Amino acid sequence: MPTIREVAARAGVSPATVSRVMKGEVPVNASTRARVEAAIEAMGYAPNAFARSLASNRLGGVGLVISHLAGPFMGRVMMTLEATLRRANMSLLVASGGGEVERERDAVDFLCGRRCDGLIVHADALSDATLSALAKTTPLIVFNRRVPEIDAHCIYLDNEYGSYLATRHLLDQGHRNMACLTGPLRQQDAADRLAGFHRALREWGIDADEPAIIEGDFSEGSGERGMAELLAHERPFTGLVAGNDDMALGAMSVLRARGYSVPRDMSLVGYDNEACARHAVPGLTTVHAPLEEMAQAAAERLLKLLAGASLPPSLPFTPTLIERGTVGPAKA
Repeated sequence: MPTIREVAARAGVSPATVSRVMKGEVPVNASTRARVEAAIEAMGYAPNAFARSLASNRLGGVGLVISHLAGPFMGRVMMTLEATLRRANMSLLVASGGGEVERERDAVDFLCGRRCDGLIVHADALSDATLSALAKTTPLIVFNRRVPEIDAHCIYLDNEYGSYLATRHLLDQGHRNMACLTGPLRQQDAADRLAGFHRALREWGIDADEPAIIEGDFSEGSGERGMAELLAHERPFTGLVAGNDDMALGAMSVLRARGYSVPRDMSLVGYDNEACARHAVPGLTTVHAPLEEMAQAAAERLLKLLAGASLPPSLPFTPTLIERGTVGPAKA
């Protein structure tokens, strides 16, 4: 690969002149420009990306802080982010925070230390104040979470409404004895989903203290453990709202092992509409979270920030109910 000095020597000019021709920012004599362009074409010269970044103080990279690397949720998000950014000639760098404050801070520091042009942060443990302060110094988009102080920088889902839809669907089928398996309630999305569950019950005049509520961690294993605990309580219920699809499928596996039929004996609804929900037997009724649309919006908002544009107010994305085979009418 030829260097800029070799191109300059072939064209009979200085390296600075070659640089000016390529940037197009400073007028260059027409004959000189022609010699430089001919030398570039003949030698197949392409400027080094790192050298360009030193001149512009930008590396063309976006940092993504995520809570966990595993699971289809973040896979869908990362694929869409990468594709959207690549169309803008930018690359995606990823660091995991593991849902712990210090690790999430380390992930932010790591990506900033790599001179990322901006950050997209999916963080469970970092406080609103920390994220608000970070947005003052770094182009930042917060994903799947609303921080009121920097609302325009947030891409988030109306999780309260999504869980409300799931619960109302069970109530519409005649279920009155209900249970709920939640994600970690310190996380905003899990807390909002529990709030939607309670709102639907209130509308039907059901005491919020009546349903059995078990807190899990969004994993299939916690769905299994939660369902086993619910059955051990011997509190009757026929309708279950799960915090996500993995927890719903874990609950289904325990029901199947205990001889329950879904939906004849028990109806349940998941959340997220992952591929596993479509392939389950019976197919899992669930709440669709438009993750790809959210990820694209996050990337596009960050690109606007990097271009110096002001951001319009952010609006939550709206989930929808996907009816499949795990909800049936309550037994008379």
